[in-house]
Amino acid sequence: MDDATLWWVLTGLLLATELLSGTFFVLMLALAAAAGALAAHAGMVFSAQLLVAGLCALLTVGGWAWLRLQRRSASAQVNPDVVLDVGQTVQVQDWQPDGTAQVRYRGAQWLAVISTAHGDRRPGPHRICAVQGNRLVIEPLDPL
Repeated sequence: MDDATLWWVLTGLLLATELLSGTFFVLMLALAAAAGALAAHAGMVFSAQLLVAGLCALLTVGGWAWLRLQRRSASAQVNPDVVLDVGQTVQVQDWQPDGTAQVRYRGAQWLAVISTAHGDRRPGPHRICAVQGNRLVIEPLDPL
């Protein structure tokens, strides 16, 4: 059997494993094996095929893991599917000189700060756009 056939068989085995396990990382490894097969079809020697497959595996698996980490850490505070408070409304009576406000939300007093995108601090209805610890980040419901 030639090298390309072995790479395609490995790709098929990895795809079958991915279908059975549901692990997305195995799909990335199957892509790397397919890259090795394409390198074999291009006439590269076996060591170059391994290098191509290894680099593809590193880039796909590493890139996917990095993207998942970035998405999880950056959007958890502002994702309404994770933090159910995002999108709810609160009423601001007045702002303190230090840029905070005390708002009543879910039967308790909360410390609220204005979103950096909306520097205008005025009383009235506001929408919760993020939760940072025990602090609500809010924005005016009706921007000027």
